[in-house]
Amino acid sequence: MTESPAPRRSSLWRHTDFMKLWSAETVSQLGTQVTLLALPLTAIVILNASPFQVGLLGAIEFLPFILVGLPAGVWVDRLRRRPILIAGDLGRAITLGSIPVAYRLGGLHILHLYVVGFLTGILTVFFDVAYQAYLPSLVERDQLIEGNGKLEISRSGAQLAGPGLAGALIQWLKAPVAIVADALSYLGSAIFVFLIRKREPEVQREDADGGPRPKMRSQIREGLRYVLGNRLLRPIAACTAISNLFSNVIFAVLLLYAVRVLGMSAGKIGLIFALGNLGFLAGAFASGRIPRRLGIGPTILGSAIVFSAAGIMIPFATRSTAFPLLVGAMLVAGFGGVTYNVNQVSLRQSITAERMQGRMNATMRFMVWGTIPIGAFAGGVLGNTIGLRPTLWVGAVGGLFAFVPLVFSPVPRLLRIPEPEGEDVAVQLASGDEGIVEPGHVPSTRDT
Repeated sequence: MTESPAPRRSSLWRHTDFMKLWSAETVSQLGTQVTLLALPLTAIVILNASPFQVGLLGAIEFLPFILVGLPAGVWVDRLRRRPILIAGDLGRAITLGSIPVAYRLGGLHILHLYVVGFLTGILTVFFDVAYQAYLPSLVERDQLIEGNGKLEISRSGAQLAGPGLAGALIQWLKAPVAIVADALSYLGSAIFVFLIRKREPEVQREDADGGPRPKMRSQIREGLRYVLGNRLLRPIAACTAISNLFSNVIFAVLLLYAVRVLGMSAGKIGLIFALGNLGFLAGAFASGRIPRRLGIGPTILGSAIVFSAAGIMIPFATRSTAFPLLVGAMLVAGFGGVTYNVNQVSLRQSITAERMQGRMNATMRFMVWGTIPIGAFAGGVLGNTIGLRPTLWVGAVGGLFAFVPLVFSPVPRLLRIPEPEGEDVAVQLASGDEGIVEPGHVPSTRDT
């Protein structure tokens, strides 16, 4: 008797709790786009910051991913993730809200921005690790690509509308006051997450053999061993880390270059970001279709090649060519980056056991976001010493090689997300059996 095909799951449009999470992400991301421009422009325009100070601000914002990223993964695996998300949103609303208050009272200082950037960074570490670990407990495994794709549509839509809104708010209210919009968005996000009703799986309180729970240090080591010993996760981490390192060399001086060399206003910068972010939106819509045609591994590699090449357009920009070149660079980077992120994050979530989700995500974040403050700091130092345009060239040329670790890995041969036999695939992957489907073979796994 022929076995009937597995029933197709309903769309996440009908998944009430996912829609609440998606709404939280949409509101939060829209506000975040305001701060993305408003915080460095507050330093540049209001406080007359130097290239080094602007680069240091960017480094401080991401320094917590190095300092507390790994312990955060352990705590996320030890605690329920939804309360962590709510606390992270509320904490960021309070810290960011202090900037417009200090500005109105006449006491805003660059040190205040550093403190806010650092505290917000710590809260973001816990939020982001918990956020990626929470999705697999909210939706089914075969809905992860759809879920991540929808969340990227939300992010991309905010990146499309946000910079234009941010530019207008900054010109109208001044940069420090415009940050109020982001503080309010985190409050809205916390409310949506609070309304989610699906219960999370029980948190593991003891070791597998019934003994006391392992110490944090041993659990951190377990997460590191899992990622570094995994032939799929290791090259993905290396690719993303290299890209983040050199792209943040560029970002450290890009706004300074736009304002002081290219003579752009906040409104024009916002418009460039808004138009360029159409690439993010296109990538979000295409991220689920491309792997169905090419396979998930070729999609990850191909999209990495695309975003690796995007930065080379930026240092060519002059006052007459800045608009098309900067928009073009962001279109290419956005499309490649979102397609890459949706598929590699879905792969990571699918092959990792529930009990390891927090540590896996924290270890990946530690490795790939840990290079962000290094790149931002290096960009600030280089901008002060060799100049803004040469610094852009350093970032653009270095970023060209980000995709190389993927080429020499099993990732390009992976046509479908592996279907693990059991709950914990760490043993399966450590043994080298990643479920790689070679071209020409008949796959035994489901097409996700």
